[in-house]
Amino acid sequence: MNPNSVPLIPRKILFGNPERLRARLSPDGSKIAFLAPFEGVLNIWVALSENPGEAKPITFDKKRGILTFQWAYTNEDIIYIQDKNGDENYHIYVVSLSDLKAMDLTPFDGIQAHIYKLSHKFPENAIIGINRRDPRLHDIYMLNIRTGKLEMLIENTYGFVNLFVDDDFKSFVSLRFLEDGGYELIRLTSSDNWETITRVGLEDSISTGPLLFDETGRNLYMLDSRNRNTSALVSLDIITGETTTLFETEKADVDDVLIHPINKRVQAVSYNYERRHWHILDKNIYDDFERLRRVVDGEIEIVSQTLNNDFWLVAYHRDDGPVEYYLYSRKEKKPVYLFPHRKELKDLPLAKMRPVFIKARDGLTLVSYLTLPVWSDPDNDGKPEEPLPMVLLVHGGPWGRDSWGYNPEHQWLANRGYAVLSVNFRGSTGFGKDFVNAGNREWGGKMHEDLIDAVDWAVREGIADPKRIAIMGGSYGGYATLVGMTFTPEKFACGVSIVGPSNLITWMENIPEYWKPVESIIIQRVGDYRTEEGRRFLLSRSPINYVDRIKRPLLIAHGANDPRVKKSESDRIVNAMKEKGIPVIYALFPDEGHGFARAENRLAFYAVAEIFLSKNLGGRFEPIGDDFQGSSIKLETYEFDIDVQVV
Repeated sequence: MNPNSVPLIPRKILFGNPERLRARLSPDGSKIAFLAPFEGVLNIWVALSENPGEAKPITFDKKRGILTFQWAYTNEDIIYIQDKNGDENYHIYVVSLSDLKAMDLTPFDGIQAHIYKLSHKFPENAIIGINRRDPRLHDIYMLNIRTGKLEMLIENTYGFVNLFVDDDFKSFVSLRFLEDGGYELIRLTSSDNWETITRVGLEDSISTGPLLFDETGRNLYMLDSRNRNTSALVSLDIITGETTTLFETEKADVDDVLIHPINKRVQAVSYNYERRHWHILDKNIYDDFERLRRVVDGEIEIVSQTLNNDFWLVAYHRDDGPVEYYLYSRKEKKPVYLFPHRKELKDLPLAKMRPVFIKARDGLTLVSYLTLPVWSDPDNDGKPEEPLPMVLLVHGGPWGRDSWGYNPEHQWLANRGYAVLSVNFRGSTGFGKDFVNAGNREWGGKMHEDLIDAVDWAVREGIADPKRIAIMGGSYGGYATLVGMTFTPEKFACGVSIVGPSNLITWMENIPEYWKPVESIIIQRVGDYRTEEGRRFLLSRSPINYVDRIKRPLLIAHGANDPRVKKSESDRIVNAMKEKGIPVIYALFPDEGHGFARAENRLAFYAVAEIFLSKNLGGRFEPIGDDFQGSSIKLETYEFDIDVQVV
């Protein structure tokens, strides 16, 4: 196939606002809510379940958009959280279907609020946390979502983080992190007394943690990697500390759990190695899954259930098409098609994503994902006819992972003519604690070697042209990009770093106050900025100290209000590159934080990135056109011989 016969997929389709997203059923099943644009901004829409095409907006945000919400058990109220310009000082809002007036339930300056628990037994109440008294710690409140009344239940003088509550609002369990990077799982025994249930060491602190209570409020469902490698689903008796294993597999960590909304019995679990695999525990839903598997050739996700569990909202994920939503009646065994998340994707030449398994130099298996341009692999063997320019996409976290499915960046880059490779390097989650712990203190070390090993694999396999490889990523992926351009400067033709730390010491010194209770995890797994030895080590792994090694152009992007990785991390390396006469483009977004929430800003960034990659790798590009319209982007170019502002 000739690449000229494959049309460019417009960026607006890939990175603009979706048509519908995050659909959820009301607890009684009478209504369906989802996110969709209203006057170009994501808002919450609601329709009767029997007629989703007649949805109407119930919120009217005009700037940043709403990204997440949940139904209250009143069936008439929807709760959502929102910050300002990416500062992550989230407030809790409620909007009632009766009057469509959004009310800020936490109207305090400079706070961050969390929703910990909604219960069908107390439909007008919520258990929430607010860090108003101490920015490091969230005190616990009872909130009436109708009146806005707040009642403090627990003053957090114990230093705990997160909270798990049963449906009766009687059992409270939390985590208190220790200096060694492990934590105590604690339960509230009186109004101001916490008792330790069990301890979790550093080696298990990322792969072990609570999920939710069973119906009795005595047993807590958890993921637990203690005394095993992969995380199993267990039930923990919070009185005795004894655990009962419900499901485990040596292949991968438990990934998702389907639980009956009322009786809280576990019905199914999934694990994700290269793809998601479901295992049914409750024979009553076996026929349901068998029926659903025949509907669409894709991965099944149960995104919402009615309180009586009679209806499920099901999302089907594919690699080469939109997410498809179905309403499924368990009594009738009947799935009814609702809508896709992006209708325009259906008729486009989207590429397949192929899981590949790459051996690191020390023998670890790196589960990775490769996407090729649709014209480059006519015999569908996973190899192009000739080596291609390639983009190595590095995920953030680093305690997260890449997964199979529709990925707009993969589709965008493959459509422009690039091979795209995403690598689950050591430290990524989902593959067992041994794999996670292999990344301890390996930022810029073996974690980077894994990426280099993956690049070398792609070159050996004839997938990548060694002279035309880019590295790109956000957050940890942004850091990895800066490492790639400084530690291995000959390997990459260019780099794209988004909200990446350039100096590990200054990054750690400036983490948000509400991260302080879990700071020990960062110290133990990255390095200790509090000691001279630790600072020397962190400096040795900080790209800012090796700017003079950079040989190829960099595109750096940041949100000015980012609380996780301060804007100064990008400022420093941009200024250092300018001082040394190294080409750099700096895209700053004054109304964003740790990433790009506004569609206008996403379009502007990817327009710049597309020109940048085309200039350095030779791929196709779509002219910028009006993709800067409505964006706050402030663009600075230095020693780069292309005016991206007018292309």
